[in-house]
Amino acid sequence: MMRIKWYCVAREVVAVSFLALLGTAAAAAQQPDSSTVIRAVDAAVMARIESIAGYTVTEHYAVYRNNDETHPVAEMTVKTDYREETGKSYTILSQSGSSIIRSLVLGAILDAEKRINLPANREGSWLTSANYAMKLKSSATEPLDGRECHALAITPQKKAPNMIEGTLWVDAKDGSIVRIEGISSQSPSVFTGPAHVMRQYANVNGFAMATQARAVSNSFLFGRTTVTIDYRDYQIQLRPAK
Repeated sequence: MMRIKWYCVAREVVAVSFLALLGTAAAAAQQPDSSTVIRAVDAAVMARIESIAGYTVTEHYAVYRNNDETHPVAEMTVKTDYREETGKSYTILSQSGSSIIRSLVLGAILDAEKRINLPANREGSWLTSANYAMKLKSSATEPLDGRECHALAITPQKKAPNMIEGTLWVDAKDGSIVRIEGISSQSPSVFTGPAHVMRQYANVNGFAMATQARAVSNSFLFGRTTVTIDYRDYQIQLRPAK
C-alpha cells in the first residue's frame, strides 16, 4: 500500500515538473530577442518611408537660457513642407524674441534639417539597423505613453550631430518608434558641446511622426540652452496605391 502511495506521489511530482517545464519553454518562446525586435523596427521605418510621399506640419520652436524654462528668449512658428523629391522647405508664420538667437540657434536648426532631408542625404539618418547598432535592453516590455514598448540601446555607425547614442523605445506590437533619447554623437558646432536630445512620436495616420522634441546643450557663448519643438496639424500625402 505504501509503495503504491509513493508511486502516485512521484508520478504527480513528475507531471507537475513537466508542466512547469512546458510553461517555462512557452514563456521563453514568446519573449523576443534583439534580432526579432530590430527586424520589426526596420520594417516599420521602411513602411513609413515607402508609403509617405510628403507631408506638411506646423512646428513651434522655443529657446530657453540657463535654468529658466518659463520665459523663452526666442520663439518661432514655421510651416514645414516635406516632399520626397526635394526634401524640406519652411515658411515662417511668426517669430519673436532675440534676433541673434533666432539666427544662430533656430536658423542653424532649420538649415541642418534641410541638409539632412535632401534626397541624397536622408537615408543616412534613418533609425534603422543600417545606421545604428541596436541591442534589446530587456525581453520585458515597459509602459510608455500608454503603449507597451521594447527599449533598445542604440549606437550610431558614424558620428554626426543628428545621430544619437542612447535609447530607442518602440511599440512592442509593430516596432514603430515611440521615443528616442540620448546624446548627439558629435557636437553641432565648435561653440557647443554634444546635445542631450529627446524626441517623442505618436501614431498619425498609421505612421510614427514626431510630436515633441527637446535638446539641451552648453556653450561658452550662450551657456545652457534648451530648445523645445512642438509639432501639430500634420497633413500626410500617401503614395498612390500600386
